[in-house]
Amino acid sequence: MLRWAVPDDAADLADVHVATWQEAYRGIFPDEFLSGLDQARRARWWADFISNGARVHVAEADGSVVGFCHAADSDDEGWGEVFAIYVHPSHWGAGHGHSLLSAGEMTLAEAGHGRALLWVIEDNGRGRRFYERQGWVVGKPFRVEEIGGVQVTELRYEKDLSAGR
Repeated sequence: MLRWAVPDDAADLADVHVATWQEAYRGIFPDEFLSGLDQARRARWWADFISNGARVHVAEADGSVVGFCHAADSDDEGWGEVFAIYVHPSHWGAGHGHSLLSAGEMTLAEAGHGRALLWVIEDNGRGRRFYERQGWVVGKPFRVEEIGGVQVTELRYEKDLSAGR
């Protein structure tokens, strides 16, 4: 089931966020960085973010939050952007990611965006395969960022949202 997040979901969103980072980015970022992710700090951030009007899709299974997706206007003029999509590792492969990404794409299309972008760490093969199965393609440019003391390359993925209309 999908619904919109409310501030009371913040701790669950933080749990999903941290658990996903710790699993998906193992071997990309140092273990000490991943184990040091502050769930309480992230929960406060999510509560503020949602309280300030951000719209975040939430996936639930058996009454528990198992994933989320935030998609909104991009800083790149004329584009929508999927800023975050995470599913708890214990629920990978159950279809929640597909549902969340589809909902995010629909949100962007309904906001008038004919095209969307997202960023994914180049070494995140699982994530890249997921996006490619959903019709996203590597675009240009790429960017290099430092996260957790490690320089990573992020690839820009793009999708034409008008094709499905």
